[in-house]
Order: sequence, then structure tokens, then C-alpha cells
Amino acid sequence: MRILLLGSGELGREVALEAARLGVEVVAADRYDDAPAMRVTPHRRVLDMTDPVALRALVEQVRPDLVVPEVEALATEELLALEAEGFRVVPTARAARLTMDREGIRRLAAEELGLATSPYRFASTEREFLEAVEQVGRPCVVKPVMSSSGKGQSTVGAEGDASAAWVYARDNARVKGQNVIVEGFVDFAYEVTLLTVRHAAGVTVCPPVGHVQVDGDYRESWQPHPMSEAALSRGIEIATQVVDALGGHGLFGVELFVTAADEVLFSEVSPRPHDTGMVTMVSQPVSEFALHVRAILGLPVRPDDVVVTRPSASAVVLGTETGVPSYDGLVDALAGETVQLRVFGKPTSHPGRRLAVALAQGDSVEQARERARAAAAAVRVTVAD
Repeated sequence: MRILLLGSGELGREVALEAARLGVEVVAADRYDDAPAMRVTPHRRVLDMTDPVALRALVEQVRPDLVVPEVEALATEELLALEAEGFRVVPTARAARLTMDREGIRRLAAEELGLATSPYRFASTEREFLEAVEQVGRPCVVKPVMSSSGKGQSTVGAEGDASAAWVYARDNARVKGQNVIVEGFVDFAYEVTLLTVRHAAGVTVCPPVGHVQVDGDYRESWQPHPMSEAALSRGIEIATQVVDALGGHGLFGVELFVTAADEVLFSEVSPRPHDTGMVTMVSQPVSEFALHVRAILGLPVRPDDVVVTRPSASAVVLGTETGVPSYDGLVDALAGETVQLRVFGKPTSHPGRRLAVALAQGDSVEQARERARAAAAAVRVTVAD
């Protein structure tokens, strides 16, 4: 069997490794050479995956059994056409199209499924944007409809120039000239990710993953995050409803807000392994990446695969300078009890780029988080020109 991986970053790398463990041939594609997943398979392709002509040529050349998107920036209309011609897209081409931008998935969740969400408006011009800010109310969050790792996200406060947020979102979108979403603030107590596997035998939901984000980008995660029985039950209902609406098989990262009154609101979903789910590499018997591969191959996913064996946490290592990275401090980092490291092997560093993750277990979530943070802080990244 041959998989074409569309996106070869750190999440794609783990998917490629899990597929290889089951004897699957992986062709890793990305917009730049020497991406992390390319380092674990002999087959690599470099192309602009938003170019429909280039994407079609790649699929027709590789002739994969499965096309596995691992990023949002894809020519999804071409994926729809390829799927109609018989190529199998994971989980489906429709799911990739709907979730590639916040507008598609928000309209599905709020307007078709009737799920509770934050108040929102979309804008395609600056005039529409300024009107949306006033309709939603200040403070509010402004994001491009398609971006990742918090790029283009900012907050419009009670005072200040909203136009700067418009320019920032448009300049940092995955595709220039995109719409933006204006979201009202939700007074939530916490947010969680429910890693939800849709497989041949049904839907399996992992224990909730808590996380810390800075400017929309993941910094820490832990599992399990405590939730009341009522909130968890409602969260599982929402996650199941969303993934069933998207269809296909695979792992989905469903993000939820939970208020102090235990009201659960839908935030976002990705039809692929989630960055906050990297903690599952140490917390569960079967990681989110292995669950994804099992589901798309039609292999069993059992309830005991997703039991948290011990409270666990992850903390990221970020670049601070631009250049070719080198890593020091690994001896100190790995001296920490229960600590593991994953260095992604990205060919270049730049400020704020995620380069590695520290993983740790503990007797409590708090202890696991302390160990993961200490290990991540011990890793020192230097760069060469």
C-alpha cells in the first residue's frame, strides 16, 4: 500500500513513522525540501500544493492508495475532482475543503448542525470588517479564515485601531486576499481538544487534552484535563456529531470551549492529528498518529488503546533566531524523570518556529507539566548562517 502525505511537518513525520511500522510505503510532499517527514521516508516531492495543476500531476504520478492531507493549504477543489475519479482522500475531500478555512467549518457547525459557538462574522472588505467588529462587539479576536499556528491572529480591544488587525490578518493568511473571521470573546473557564477517531467500528473519543496557547499557537498540552461528567458527555456528543457530518475515517482534533456553567461550545476541528495531541506519544498506549493510521487503513481501534496510563504533558521548544538550527542541552533535558524528547529535524529555524517537543509523565498533571516545561527549557537552540 502507498500513502501520499500532503504536508510533511512534525505531525506528518509521526504519521509517516506509524505507517512505515505497518509496512506502508509513504511519499512525503511539502512546499519545501527536507521537511521533517521527508527525513523518515526515501520518497519526497516538493511542490506548491495550492496549485491544482501541480497537485493533480503529483497524484497521477504517485498513484497512491490513499491521499492523506496533513496541512490546510491545499487545492481542495482539485482533491474533490480527484476523489470523484476514484482516488481515496482521507478522511474525505469534502472534509478537507470544509476544514481548510474557518468559514466552511464554522458554517457547518453553527448553521447546519446548530451547535453553540462564539458569535462571529466574516468579512471580505475592510468596510465589512469594521462593521463586523461593531456587530460582534469589542474586545474581539480577528483571524484569517485559513492560517495555522496563530499566524495573522490578533485582538481588537475596547480602544485602538481595528484596521491594523485587518491588515495583519490579510498579510498573514495562507492565501493572500482571504476573508477574515471576527469572533466575539467567550467567557470560558477552559478549552480542550477531544481527539476523536472515526473508524470502521464507530467513533472513539480520547480523554480530554488541555492546552495553553499563545497568540493562537500551542505551547503546552496535558492529558487528562479534568471535566465534569456533564461537560464531558456533551463534548463527546458534539465531537461525534461533527465528525459524523464530515464523514470518512481518521482522527479529528475537535476544539471546545467550556464555561463555568459547564456549557460546551464548538470552536474548531481539524481532520487530522492535532498539535496539542503530541502528548499522546507518552500518555496513551496508542498515540493519535497511530490511531489515525489504523483508522484510515481499516484496522481496529479499541477502547483500551486510548486509556491514559499516567498523567502526561508536553511542552514545545521554539526557535529564537533565523538559520540552520543546532541543539544543546539534551543531556540536561533527558536527565529529567520520565522525560522524552522529539526533535523534529526542521531544516531552518526562525523566531517562534516549533522545533521540538518535550514529553513527560507524573503522579499528577501538574507534576507532568513541570517536568515537560523544565525539559523544554533545558534545550538550547543555536543557529548557523
